This record gives sequence, structure tokens and C-alpha cells, in this order.
Amino acid sequence: MEFSFCSRINALILLLALCSPCRFIQSPMDFGPLNFLQSTPSASIDFGRIFFNSPSAVLRPQSPKEISQLLSFLSSSSFSKVTVAARGAGHSIHGQAQAHDGIVIEMDSLPPSIKIHRKRDDEPGFSYADVSGGVLWVELLEESLKEGLAPRSWTDYLYMSIGGTLSNAGISGQTFKYGPQINNVFQLDVVTGRGELVTCSSLQRPDLFYSVLGGLGQLGVITSARILLQDAPHKVKWVRAFYDDFEIFTKDQELLVSMDSKVDYVEGFMVLNEQSLHASSVAFPSYMGFIEQLHAHSSDAYYCIEFAVHYELEKESNAEQVVEEIAKQLSFMPSFIYSEEVSYFDFLNRVRMEELNLRSKGLWDVPHPWLNMFVPKSGIDQYRDLLLENISPSTFDGHILIYPILRDKWYSNTSAVLPESGEENVIYVVSMLLSANPTTCSTECLTRLLHQNRRIVETATGPEIGAKQYLPHHSQERQWREHFGGKWEGFLARKSEFDPLHILAPGQGIFQRKYSAHLQAQ
Repeated sequence: MEFSFCSRINALILLLALCSPCRFIQSPMDFGPLNFLQSTPSASIDFGRIFFNSPSAVLRPQSPKEISQLLSFLSSSSFSKVTVAARGAGHSIHGQAQAHDGIVIEMDSLPPSIKIHRKRDDEPGFSYADVSGGVLWVELLEESLKEGLAPRSWTDYLYMSIGGTLSNAGISGQTFKYGPQINNVFQLDVVTGRGELVTCSSLQRPDLFYSVLGGLGQLGVITSARILLQDAPHKVKWVRAFYDDFEIFTKDQELLVSMDSKVDYVEGFMVLNEQSLHASSVAFPSYMGFIEQLHAHSSDAYYCIEFAVHYELEKESNAEQVVEEIAKQLSFMPSFIYSEEVSYFDFLNRVRMEELNLRSKGLWDVPHPWLNMFVPKSGIDQYRDLLLENISPSTFDGHILIYPILRDKWYSNTSAVLPESGEENVIYVVSMLLSANPTTCSTECLTRLLHQNRRIVETATGPEIGAKQYLPHHSQERQWREHFGGKWEGFLARKSEFDPLHILAPGQGIFQRKYSAHLQAQ
């Protein structure tokens, strides 16, 4: 018997609505043009390995139209309680891309498409790449470098999807100079929670465009993006310098980000013990002599500034001189400065070496109770003290990144949230990257780490420090309201416009699924 598309989708939704979850679905289901699986190994797992919410079905679409068809039907269904989450590379921490008893859309099944447009000399505008939403940033890098081009703004880890990072912000050591990845996008193709397939930009449907950027997947599924490209350097001078004074460390970081005409990348990290030094040494082994300093002196923490200068083809001989001039203005510990010369690709892909090292030891696929915060400059000293009060520096098994970004490099009309700290332009990214090795950290240990993170968030987001969580995870509407602050009412309005039934991104825990009957009663 032949069924129409709607009747086949209707059959699936009826199954999902009546059984929660549909355990009796034992094999892939072909609903006309849409191929649903009961589940896949990845659909209930993410990088955090803290939440494991299984969907009732998985959609592996072959085109954005299939996503549109699914969401159109769900948004018009009067009885459905099904939610939908788009999953890219699954690098979320707290189950944000999961859909308990709902449908997970695995975006990597979309045909990968990367089309590079290099601007001609006589052509206005910029070079760009049109990229499907499930493509990984490393794939875009590889393709764009073939044309001598590359995106301007990055994340530290490149094996994440285009649509995934644009739904958050996308930050790294280039953010101080070019803003986050969401500031380096010309255009998006989005499927809204109503099932509308919309092309949007700053000029065409700007309300949707800016709302989806940093919108945590709440307003639409990004199926493609037009990413700004620039000429790519071929080499990078990569420098690390060590400090024993936090105030001098942050002062020098702020000096570096003020040199955006010379410096191309700025990050930094805390050195609490030998393990935390080894955690960042795989791709940059030159400074291992600093271990002797750790053994010879007792300090609660040391700090390392990391910066980079690009080798431009026409100015190759100048890079070494630029680094020397910059180093003269910094106040690092005498003799404790190190440098490496690496290819641009290897520099951007540096975390991949750390990943492969951890995988070889069986330490990659473990729980990751990470905590990422945006901290205003006025609160960074207090936040540093808060971290040291809550962790044991001598036994800390992880990595703490600390580096400045600039508020005026962020569009204020996206959904991304920064600290509401008045006129302060400097904001610090502080990321506590923990791994909970099951052989040394039990379930009780992981629970303690999660409670520790919650205590830190509760204190840090209070009025004294005024921080905001990046990649947030909250369980109560009050917490989300406080997180969004002045953007909350606008975010609510956009949610009502583009996903009125609250179908999308249930793993974020912001909104409860609505039925159409609820809307009719309002």
C-alpha cells in the first residue's frame, strides 16, 4: 500500500506520541522521502558524557527540505509532543543536542558542500565560502587553504560543525581581533521551528539572522552558512611566555590585544602543577624546561601567555622582528619565553594532537565536566581567587584557559550573551577543562565536580563578579531569565515567532514543549 508523505509522517508521530519511548521499533523505518532510524550510537552521547538522553527516532536527512518537511508537520500537528534536536559533531557538554524521546537530526548526513568564492581584484566585497551546516571547520580550512584563503575567526578545536558553533558563538584566540565566528558570517539558510526554509542575512530577514546566531538552536536549524574568508598566511610564529604574578599576566594580555595590527592570536592558561603543563605541551614541547621552575619554587599558580604572529608572504622577514619588538614590552619571568615556527594549518589544528594523545591513552571518551565563563575585567581577580578556593591546585587534573576578548568586536543584536558590565570593553574567557577519568574518578567524584561547577557559577554570576556562562546549562526558567538579562524578553518574542510550539533544542532546558491547543487558548 502506498502512503502519502503526510500520512507516513503522521504514522511516525502517532507512534512517538502514544509510546514514550517507542521501544518496539526494531529496525529502520522508511517514511517515504524521510529515513528514520530508531536510534544511532551517537544520538544519545555527546563530548560531555554526563547526560545520555535517548531519542525515539533519528533523522538522517539528505537535504534541508527533509528537515523542513519534518518540522512543518510537527508544527501543524494538534496532538504531537515530539521535540527535535539538531546534532552536529556532538561536542556539547550537557546534552544540549539531545532529545529525550524525541527526534535527533544528525546533520552530518547532509551532503557536504563547500563552495569557495575568491574575490577578484576588480570586484567589491569579500571572499567567502558557502558551506553546509554539518561540515566541520577543519574541512572548511582544508578546502579554503587550497585557494590560499581561510576564515578569520576560529575555535580551538576544529572538529566541530559549522552550524553547531554558529548556534553558540565560536571563540578562540582570534576573537579579540575579529570577533567570534558569529560576527564573520554573511548569510544563513535556516529551517525555523515552523518548518520554514529561509535565507537570511543582515539585509534579508535580519530579525531571524541575528537571533539564530548564538541562539542555542532555539529558533532554527542552520543548514548552510556563508563564511567570510581572508588571505591565509603560510606560517605562524607561536610564542609562550611564563609569569608568576597574575596582575602582570593579565596586564600583558591586555597590552597584546591592543596590538591588533601586529598580533594575530592571544590566549593564556594557568599552570597549577606538572600535569597541567603537560596537558598543553603535546603540540608545543619547547618549554618543558619550565618544569624545573615548578619543582624549585612553591607557588599556588603560574601563568602562561600564548600569542602568535602570522608570516605573510610579502612580509615574511618581518615576523621575527615583530615578535622581538613585542617581547621587549612584556614583563614575563626572565628567560622563560619560548617560540615555535609552524604551518598555519598545524597551528589551527593544534588541539588535534592533544586529542590523538589522549585517545591513545583511552582518556578522550570520558566525562568532561567543563565550565566556560565570560568574566568582566573588573571581576577577573576575584574569579581567579574563586577558582583556587574550589579546586586543589596540586592535584588538579585539567586545563584552565584565561584570555581577553573585546566587547566592541561582538555584534550586540545576536542572541549571544556577554556580561552586562557597563562600559567595560575587556572581558575574559575562563575555561576550566576537566576530564573525569573513570579509573580515578568515580560517579560520586563526577557528581562532586558538577556540584563544584554549580557553586562557582552561582557565585560568579552574582553582582560582585557579574560573569556569564558560555555554553550555559540551567534547569530553571529563573536561571535562564537571569542568564539572558536584558535580552530575555526579545529572545522570548523571537521564540514565539519562529518556534511557537517549542519544538527545537529541548536539551538546552529553556522551554517546555507546547501543544497547538495551548496556543489557541492564549
